[in-house]
Amino acid sequence: MGEEVKGPKETEQSPDLPESSAGASSLRRAVESISSLISLSFSIKIFAAKWNTIRTKLEDLNSGLAAVQNCETDENPVLLGLVSNISGTVNECHGLARRCVDLSYSGKLLMQSDLDMLSAKLDLHARNLTEIYNAGVLTHRFAIVVSRPGNGACRDDMRFYVRDLMTRMKIGGTEMKRQALLNLYEAVVEDDRYVKVVVEQSDIVNVLISLLDSHEAEIQEWSAKVVSVISGFGSYKVVLIGAGIIAPLIRVLECGSEVGKEGAAKSLQRLTENSDNGWSISAHGGVTALLKLCSGCEGGDVRAELVGPACGALKNLVGVEEIKRFMVEEGVISTFIGLTQSKDEVLQINSIEFLQNIASGDEAVRSMVVKEGGIRALVRVLEFRSACSCKVREIALRAVENLCFGSTSCVSVLIRYGFVEQLMSFLRNGEASIQELALKVAIRMCAKSEEAKKALGVQIL
Repeated sequence: MGEEVKGPKETEQSPDLPESSAGASSLRRAVESISSLISLSFSIKIFAAKWNTIRTKLEDLNSGLAAVQNCETDENPVLLGLVSNISGTVNECHGLARRCVDLSYSGKLLMQSDLDMLSAKLDLHARNLTEIYNAGVLTHRFAIVVSRPGNGACRDDMRFYVRDLMTRMKIGGTEMKRQALLNLYEAVVEDDRYVKVVVEQSDIVNVLISLLDSHEAEIQEWSAKVVSVISGFGSYKVVLIGAGIIAPLIRVLECGSEVGKEGAAKSLQRLTENSDNGWSISAHGGVTALLKLCSGCEGGDVRAELVGPACGALKNLVGVEEIKRFMVEEGVISTFIGLTQSKDEVLQINSIEFLQNIASGDEAVRSMVVKEGGIRALVRVLEFRSACSCKVREIALRAVENLCFGSTSCVSVLIRYGFVEQLMSFLRNGEASIQELALKVAIRMCAKSEEAKKALGVQIL
């Protein structure tokens, strides 16, 4: 190891070597030594847990050093001193690794103590490197950027790339963090394997979660986007929940930018697909935040990319009785009746399905939907002159069937609003799928009300 640090070439050139070149040379040797040590660590069969931890710290440190390998290090003697200290620790670590491989250590307790001390030194080096980065004195525009491995890359290459991005997120300035998050977002969107690589390393997930609380809008936005992609994978949701993702997402929903809120809302919609997470969201004020996002948007200029997922999250939570009651008390019925008139299809569908779900099996809530204008809103969606898609009309027709056939008085209201004429239009001119549904609704309506039977009979004649 000593020969690697003091090679003959450097000795020959050192009298005339500029300080910047000397700094770059020592930095390069440190990176190479750490890489060699990481490879050696895979041969160690004892103290596996401790060496796994040490290897992870070495990888992070290596990524951090690699990120500044082409910086103008002569302008920062503190960095040169840190590189020297790191090299000493790496030499010490190499000796411990060799003794573990050869089983030539004096005793288990002593070796465990040495490994703990080594781990603490690596933590200190990482903190010091972060402080140097945060001071902003490095001209990191020259920093090496690791390229994303090509298609078919092995897991080790993918893992190295992701950890390099994580290091940039941890110790870089705003622009470096933003670029690292952008690169990570592109990776997880374009290749699902990167999602698994990220989730399998809890420290990377923790960094992403911490960046949700960043005061820099772009950093918060890109971290929210990455999290929203990961939350779309069912098997990984439990990892995000376990890492404490709920509270930061809700803080973004309350105080973040529009783009950040959109990412947070998408994540919460996906995480609430398991209603067991509802209590955690409610405990952190998430239901209130989601309701606030949806209220005041009825039928107006709605940013559907933001409000749509918020509606979807609330729809997922109505199955929890206590949360449903809270929503009703907060006036959610009138809010969602208004949202049925949105020009956005996804938002319309979510709002109509929400009203169905919240009223299902609950006569009191169903009556509130009717009383607050739910029937009139659904009939408007069904109007032929409306711009609604066939899919939205089908969902609205099912909602009418589920919400309005509980009593003859509701059927009478439907008839008064011209619903019978709409049914006949669907039967005569609608697409096959909606014709079939309209026929089913007509039959059930006639069975429920003599008034409906007469009205339909008049239309047929």
